[in-house]
Amino acid sequence: MIGSGAKDARRFTDEPGDRMQRPSMAGGERVVVLEYAARRRSGDERTACRTAAPDVRSIGARVDEHDWPELSQHLDAHGYAILPKLLSESETAALVASYDEPRTFRSRIVMAQHGFGRGEYKYFAYPLPGIVAGLRSSLYRRLVPVANRWNGLMGIDLRFPETHDEFRRVCHEAGQLRPTPLLLQYTEGDFNALHQDVYGDHVFPLQAAILLSAPGADFTGGEFVLVEQRPRMQSRAEVVPLGRGDCVVWAVRHRHVRGTRGTYRVSMRHGVSRVRSGRRHTLGVIFHDAT
Repeated sequence: MIGSGAKDARRFTDEPGDRMQRPSMAGGERVVVLEYAARRRSGDERTACRTAAPDVRSIGARVDEHDWPELSQHLDAHGYAILPKLLSESETAALVASYDEPRTFRSRIVMAQHGFGRGEYKYFAYPLPGIVAGLRSSLYRRLVPVANRWNGLMGIDLRFPETHDEFRRVCHEAGQLRPTPLLLQYTEGDFNALHQDVYGDHVFPLQAAILLSAPGADFTGGEFVLVEQRPRMQSRAEVVPLGRGDCVVWAVRHRHVRGTRGTYRVSMRHGVSRVRSGRRHTLGVIFHDAT
């Protein structure tokens, strides 16, 4: 059933939590590799892990077609990168239409009730729609080398597994069982306050969103905004230009920046500016599950 309880609201904490881990040696350095207990999953867990294969293959091919060395460089330099036209107009329209299908979702959040801004969003239920599952697994596969490299540069002794199935099992073993991909809906006057999407102790350091509406035609305003806070410096904001079907990938909490005295972490938050007219829909793809 779709509700609007606080237990389904996003987690905004920026404090690191305990992690399921084991020591390992790689290149002479101690790293921590996430693992999960090899035990038989329950019927509910097996159901939660089902995805629709045809869409997964199609999305995976489109994700792979992009220039990932260049995208990785842009992530390093700016904390975000854009994959243009990752979804077609028909796919974005189908996702928007699914917003009114209650059985697709596990929860509905009215943002004003929690101080998150104005507007609303719905979390998908497991099993995820094929296109959402495909985006989650395909993007993770391309982003996990970036995530592990970033952790190394920031001195974080944690490495993520190669596939999203493995990482999802890590989350489930830690009690993070609820899916976090979501559809967001904004109408005139709505906005999303600056925040970080943290749902438990296990947090994948990158996330993605796909704009499902056409700027200028379906809505005006509603720009995607990133704000970066560097140590002992004022915050820096950047408006990320997106078209319908474009995918933006960015840092959930921190990214590394090279300074005169070496590499250091900066904090990242994101939000959406006020929608001035029309209706704006977005698909959010978060790779860690929620407690």
